[in-house]
Amino acid sequence: MKPLEGIKVVSLEQAIAAPFASRQLGELGARVIKVERPGVGDFARAYDDKVRGMSSQFMWTNRSKESITLDLKEAEGLEVLKRLLADADVFIQNLAPGAIARLGLSDEVLRAEFPQLIICHISGYGRSGPYANKKAYDLLVQCELGVPGINGTPGGQAKIGIAVADIATGMYAYSGILTSLIQRGRTGKGVIFEVSLFDALAEWMSYPIYYQKYGGVDLPRTGTRHSAISPYGPFKASDGKEVFLGIQNEREWKNFCDQVLLAPQVATDPRFINNSLRVVNRDALEALVAQHFQRFDSEQAIARLESAGIANARLNSIMELLSHPQFTQRGRWRQVDSPVGPVEMLLPPVTSDDFEPQLGAVPAVGQHTDSVLAALGFDSAAIAALRDKHII
Repeated sequence: MKPLEGIKVVSLEQAIAAPFASRQLGELGARVIKVERPGVGDFARAYDDKVRGMSSQFMWTNRSKESITLDLKEAEGLEVLKRLLADADVFIQNLAPGAIARLGLSDEVLRAEFPQLIICHISGYGRSGPYANKKAYDLLVQCELGVPGINGTPGGQAKIGIAVADIATGMYAYSGILTSLIQRGRTGKGVIFEVSLFDALAEWMSYPIYYQKYGGVDLPRTGTRHSAISPYGPFKASDGKEVFLGIQNEREWKNFCDQVLLAPQVATDPRFINNSLRVVNRDALEALVAQHFQRFDSEQAIARLESAGIANARLNSIMELLSHPQFTQRGRWRQVDSPVGPVEMLLPPVTSDDFEPQLGAVPAVGQHTDSVLAALGFDSAAIAALRDKHII
C-alpha cells in the first residue's frame, strides 16, 4: 500500500510551485487530478521544447497525474469542479491573485460546502499586504528578497540557476498538506492554509538576513567559494581540473595541513589558526593552498582529501552528471510514459524499503477529461455537449 493511497487531490494549478507539490503527492499514491484550461492547458507546457518537443519543466513537475480541462468562467465548468471537490481530500490552487474568490470559491464558501477539504492556496506574496495583488515569478521574487545580491561574484550579481522560489514553495505546500492530513485525522475537520513564494524563499534567506541585521555588513558575494568559511571552494590541480573542498572545523583544518598539503606548519600560522582569521586572510591562504595543489593532479588531490576525511567534490557538467555513479549504480533512473513516449526520469529523493514511489505518466492536455467526467456520472451525450460548448 502506498502512503497516500485513497487520497484524492484536485489541483487547479499552473507553472511550477503547485505542480511540484501535487506531483509528490501523486508519487506517494494519491490520485491527483490536474485541472487545466481547455485547449492550451497549463502554460508551463510551452516553457521549452527540449524533451522531444515537450517542456522539460512541465515533464519534471507533472508526472503521476490525470489531466482534465475545464472553463471555470462558465457555470457548467465550475459545477464540474465542485462535483470533483465533493469527495476530494485536498484542493490546491495557484491562480492569479484574487481569481479563486472571483470564481465564487472563497474560503467561506469552500469551508461551508466542503468541510472535509484541506485547501492549499499558493501565491506570489501572500493574500494580504501591499504586494498581495502583485504578479510574481521566480526571478522577480529572488530580486525582491535580495538573492542576486548574495549570489555571483564581487564583480556581478547572479540569479540562482534553478527555480528556487518555486521549489521552496512547492516543498512547503507539500509538507503543509501532509501535516494537514495528520491534523484532519485527529480533528475530522479540513484545514485551510497558504504558502507564498515570498515567504518560502524568505525562510531560506534567513542566514544572510540575520548576518546583515546583527553583523551590520552585507554577506559578500564569493562566487563558488563560501562567504563565511575558508578554505571552502575550488582549487586547481596540476592537470588543470578544479577540485572543490570544504573545511568545517579545526580538527579538519589540522588534518588538511598535515595529510593533504603535507605542510603541518600552515595549521599554526598566526594568520590561519581559526576560521575567522582564515576568512580575513582568505587571499593569502588560497594562494598558499593553490601552490601546494600544483603538486598533485585532480585524482591524486581527491584521493588525498578522501584519505584525510576532508569533504570534496568534482565540478561536473550536466552531461557528466547524467552518468554519475550515484545515479547509475543505485538505480535512480526510471522510465516514465508521456505524450511523446517513454522518457527516463529520476526517482524522488525519499526512499523506503516499504514502498516504491508511483511514477505515473505525464498526461496530455485533457487526456482524462472523459473518464473523470464519466466517473462523476456524466454520460457520453453530456460530455459531448460540454465539449461542443468549449467548457472542456
